[in-house]
Amino acid sequence: MLEIFKRYLPYLKGYKFHFLLVLIGIAMTIAANVAMAQIMQPMIDKLFIARQEEMLISVPLMMIGIFVLKGVGRYIQSIYTTYIGQQIVTKFRSLVVAHMLRFDMEYIDSARSGELISRVMNDIGRIQYFVSLMLPEFIRESLTVVALIGYVVYLNAALAFYSLIVLPIVILPLAYLARKLRKISFGSQEKNADILTRLTEIFNNIELVKSNAKEAYEVRKFAKENWEFFKLTMKGVYFSQAASPILEVVGALSLAIVVFLGAQDVYASKMSVGEFMAFLTAIGLVFQPARGLGIIYTKMQDALAASKRVFDVLDTPVTILNGSEKLERVEYISFKEVKLYYGETLALDGIDFTLQRPLKAAFVGESGGGKSSIVNLLVRLYERSGGEILINGIDIKEYDLESLRKAISIISQKVYIFNDTVAYNVAYGMEFDKERIVEALKLAHAWEFVSNMEDGIETVLQEGGSNLSGGQKQRIALARAFYKQSSVLILDEATSALDNESEAKILESLELASKDKIVIAIAHRLSTVQDYDILYVLRQGKIVASGTHEELLQNNAYYKELYEKSTRE
Repeated sequence: MLEIFKRYLPYLKGYKFHFLLVLIGIAMTIAANVAMAQIMQPMIDKLFIARQEEMLISVPLMMIGIFVLKGVGRYIQSIYTTYIGQQIVTKFRSLVVAHMLRFDMEYIDSARSGELISRVMNDIGRIQYFVSLMLPEFIRESLTVVALIGYVVYLNAALAFYSLIVLPIVILPLAYLARKLRKISFGSQEKNADILTRLTEIFNNIELVKSNAKEAYEVRKFAKENWEFFKLTMKGVYFSQAASPILEVVGALSLAIVVFLGAQDVYASKMSVGEFMAFLTAIGLVFQPARGLGIIYTKMQDALAASKRVFDVLDTPVTILNGSEKLERVEYISFKEVKLYYGETLALDGIDFTLQRPLKAAFVGESGGGKSSIVNLLVRLYERSGGEILINGIDIKEYDLESLRKAISIISQKVYIFNDTVAYNVAYGMEFDKERIVEALKLAHAWEFVSNMEDGIETVLQEGGSNLSGGQKQRIALARAFYKQSSVLILDEATSALDNESEAKILESLELASKDKIVIAIAHRLSTVQDYDILYVLRQGKIVASGTHEELLQNNAYYKELYEKSTRE
């Protein structure tokens, strides 16, 4: 637990003033608790037994003052602990997302999306409860216990010793409960991530589910995860709620000792009735925060388990590191003996080529040959396993990632549409220029349908572009690439969702937009790249041939086979 506290310290250092106010609020609350015990002596001895009339005014006024002090202290503490907690959690959430986004695609592909979302939302939500509520409560109750123990020792050291001797009895069962709860909480959070993963898969593949009438099947799979989560949750409840009765029994035992021994001191006139009531009240007040401490300690295990899961993400090293060189324009690209492993699988084996602007190059071959892997390495979605990748003679690792990726536009077969306006989707992450957006839409032959939308470029597109056809989504993606005005344009089956007429128009636009660029195409339909300057034929991660379309048809049987196959499809 101390290790987790140490991890939080750097994030808490900027709130010294706020913590000072929290401590003032805690001090006011503690003072009110001690004063509540202290007032019992004059109230019993002077007001009720001695019947001093002046106490009729002073005691009620003191009681009002005590509760005002306690209320104001609680308010100050609550406001500033919530402020600190909310700020830290907000920063943590941004920090975790920023760190996740720096992971390479190999890590992200291997992780479940539901798991990543769970770390950001559920786990950090538990941390918020810990930082905003439990940690301040833990500090306040601890200080309250210390202050009240000091007070009861001051009142009667011998009686305090006998009444508080039972406190250590509670440590062992609480420690056992805490260990069990932390393990259960970790499992519960893992299971919660499983549920999120299931939901993500269901809604990402909802068309497949419905078209195959598998709703009931998916409900059964989800119900299984859901009930397992319920069982873990209840197991945690059984253990966490055990703390309260244990502490109640210990508190009752302590009060019984106080009554038994204290009454004897009253009978022997060693204590007045008022002193005894002050002591009894103080002991009762000691066990109230002590009970709270025990309950908080068991509940903290959930937050500690969540903290560990969050810090595990932050401790995962980022393999794709940022360089310092700024890339303004790509003049040429060189791959030299490049290798790439996905785990233990060799995806690229000794890839060599050089592309110099302006040039149109295509990578062709069967699925799994390594075509997309070349693109992934070029934009550093993955890190190469060997060899060199140079842009303008400089290793791409030396370049600032933002400038590298700004210089390269990718239009893939899988189109990404955000739940935002057409304008936002076209100018994604870049400076907004309405004229450039319209120009890019026209170049992508998308203006004809966007201009007919009710709000034009301000029309909000649904998640995944579900209010667009496949061809329309592809054109929005093309417009995004044109708007970016990069010096390298990568087409990964970019016109696959278009009909022949639309494809012809787009290819014409691409020809105009790419005159001074390096164009890299990944093609399945070889008819779309037969006029390219050079074609590279990949097979099982290797370049087995290169040349123009005509040269390859004449000299390479494998390419000829690919071409004949693509014309039949």
